[in-house]
Amino acid sequence: MTKTEELPEAGKINPATFDGLIYPRLGAPSKDILAGPMHGVDCGVVRVAPGRVLAMTADPFFIVPDYGWERAAWFAFHILASDITTTGLKPSHLAVDLNLPLSMKKEELELMWETVHRECLKYGVSVVTGHTARYAGCSYPMVGGAVMTALGDEDKYVTTRMARPGDRIIITKGAAIETCGLFAATFPALIKEKFGPEFLKEADAYFEKMSTVEEALTAADGDARKAGVTSMHDATECGIWGGLFEIARASGTGMRINKEDIIIGDAPARICGHFGIDPYSTISEGTLIITAREEAAPALLARLAAKRIDASVIGEVTGAEHGVKVREDGMERTLEHPVTDPFWAAFARAMELKKN
Repeated sequence: MTKTEELPEAGKINPATFDGLIYPRLGAPSKDILAGPMHGVDCGVVRVAPGRVLAMTADPFFIVPDYGWERAAWFAFHILASDITTTGLKPSHLAVDLNLPLSMKKEELELMWETVHRECLKYGVSVVTGHTARYAGCSYPMVGGAVMTALGDEDKYVTTRMARPGDRIIITKGAAIETCGLFAATFPALIKEKFGPEFLKEADAYFEKMSTVEEALTAADGDARKAGVTSMHDATECGIWGGLFEIARASGTGMRINKEDIIIGDAPARICGHFGIDPYSTISEGTLIITAREEAAPALLARLAAKRIDASVIGEVTGAEHGVKVREDGMERTLEHPVTDPFWAAFARAMELKKN
């Protein structure tokens, strides 16, 4: 492995490593795979019967005790559910592998799992299998992994490969949602000292926004394609810029983006500014990027507004030959994938400040 191919210290591996190492080795081919592993596609989709598909997504089971056990478990569930609902299908089943630290207490496990159970009941998700054990060497926050699935009709799901020129691009809730929520939950003393208690309360409320489940289901309205939705993508690693670039790459299209139309709340903007983070390229679980047919966009925005979900049209999908362009202050530039999310380095610096 050459110097340029080294793995990152933290976060997802870069696209070049994925393309060279993972993508050429995907096991046995299958004609029933309708959407397999690729950049910018949150879920795999497999035909399981004529006209029926099973969508699935996998992620670490991410538990940070400092968030509080209920919050941490809520977030672990919604990381998965946010991905699976980008298909426009309702989540159906969950499999969880729990590799728990020896330090975890029974009452902590009870509270964590009761919260997962509650969220499963809320969204109609059944737990079907898994593994639960405690092992030496296991530690927070990665305490295992999970797979969530969704069953649905083959003519109702969407993936990011389906965006088309002429589509309107819509984002919900704005930039740096997750960055704001995680910094407030992890470093409350640092933020309170810098900005005061009222600001900390405002920033901390962003934790409950770190899910796109409600807006994805609202946008799809029971049948994503009929509702005019062509794709949905959860803006996680590398944030809005990364998410937009990935949709364009997956669908073979270009984009024209107006940066000024992207919502950014006061709390995310100030936290990103203080910690030296670009708010548009940092993790933003809770920001859903939607592409929709032009004529469907007004009704989609109205449905979101009725649920009190902020959203804005930030541009349109274009032909691939135009590339991905961002307009700001009257100037247009080409957008490149950020590759490395600035969250991780900033988070590490804040951890050092917290220790000291």
